[in-house]
Amino acid sequence: MKIKFLLPLAILVLTASVPAQQQPKPAAPSASRRPALETARAARIDRLLRRYVDENRIAGAVALVMRDGRPVYERAVGWADKEAGRRMNPSTIFRIASQTKAFTSTAVLALVEEGKIGLTEPVGHFIPTFTRTTVAVRTASGVNIVPARRPITIQDLLTHTAGISYGTDEHVAALYEAKGLGPAAGNGWYTADKEEPICETMERLGTLPFVAQPGEAFVYGYNTDILGCVVEKASGMPLDEFVRTRITGPLGLKDTRFFVPPAERERLAAVYASGPDGLIVRAPEGSKGQGAYVDGPRKSFAGGAGLTSTAHDYARFLEMIRNGGALDGVRILAPRTVELMTTNQSGTLHSYASYLSPERTSTGLGFGFGFETVDRYGASGMAGVGAFGWGGAYGTTYQVDVKSRSVLVLMIQLMPNATDIQQKFNTLVYQALVD
Repeated sequence: MKIKFLLPLAILVLTASVPAQQQPKPAAPSASRRPALETARAARIDRLLRRYVDENRIAGAVALVMRDGRPVYERAVGWADKEAGRRMNPSTIFRIASQTKAFTSTAVLALVEEGKIGLTEPVGHFIPTFTRTTVAVRTASGVNIVPARRPITIQDLLTHTAGISYGTDEHVAALYEAKGLGPAAGNGWYTADKEEPICETMERLGTLPFVAQPGEAFVYGYNTDILGCVVEKASGMPLDEFVRTRITGPLGLKDTRFFVPPAERERLAAVYASGPDGLIVRAPEGSKGQGAYVDGPRKSFAGGAGLTSTAHDYARFLEMIRNGGALDGVRILAPRTVELMTTNQSGTLHSYASYLSPERTSTGLGFGFGFETVDRYGASGMAGVGAFGWGGAYGTTYQVDVKSRSVLVLMIQLMPNATDIQQKFNTLVYQALVD
């Protein structure tokens, strides 16, 4: 008993005799123990989402933030379908419209890596009607249709610098509508109700005049839908099959599809619209509202705006990109390819209306091969230099912030969208990053 008592005492005396500077220092809290978002500040995100629902400015939302590949914030608020009494939940499916472009751009770059597509290769090698294209030029006396000065390339399409719009521009709208495009396709980009494969639609598009010369302006339009057809031609398989076998399947994205299975229709959120007073009303059926994503003909796989997905699926896809093209042992792209995609490849051309004016200004934003890039801090709120992202017409939005190792995803269904919730969501996430 005496020995047992004296041993701890001896250890205590020896420890006390060590000079203070030699004493072992308490271990610093490991990064894994620190809160990924400061708790009180993250609560501000909750209040923002609930306020927009309570004020009837959105029906509901799913928000997801990942840091270092793990979810650190996930909320489902409000209604997936108010009239049906269906609550929003993390597994709710959303129409992601132009967020499809990131998947199609990834598909293109995968084929570039295989040597089946070249970045500077003319699109006419895959779609014959693009061999010689034309441009509609406004003049004092009307509109002149002139030949394009050079062929449109794959890189032009990836950066939206091919001069191709959605055909709703006043000086070409009638021509596009006559060919079942532009005003005849909802807001121009919608093809889910078409009975024809996407390549037939894009081959017809190639016969129409575009609105700017290749390489001279950033014009947002059918570019990535054309790339979807190029993927089909280069791979020998439909776009939906390529995306499933090469991207969503390997990554385990079970809810990212061009059309929702009829058995899962209750998982699809309803579309709402901002009214004149800013309050929401249910969007109509058809191309400018709910769309044919469940009961449609399932023949047109639009690479620019056709997919449906969940917040979790989309965040996992983005985490693969953030991680240099691989995730959980599955490699989709090489790191150098991802660097091309997420680096500004369009100079100062990135401006929605740049083709209407010869002026070129630097906004601090650029466009890579499928993503908008942040080249100057402050150009996109608090997003760091090197961040990249985009959004969709139904109100979905995302951003990958490389410096903070974060992925931000916000899913709503609101078209048109008169709110500022996307910008405020991003801001409140960033203000909660205090480590």
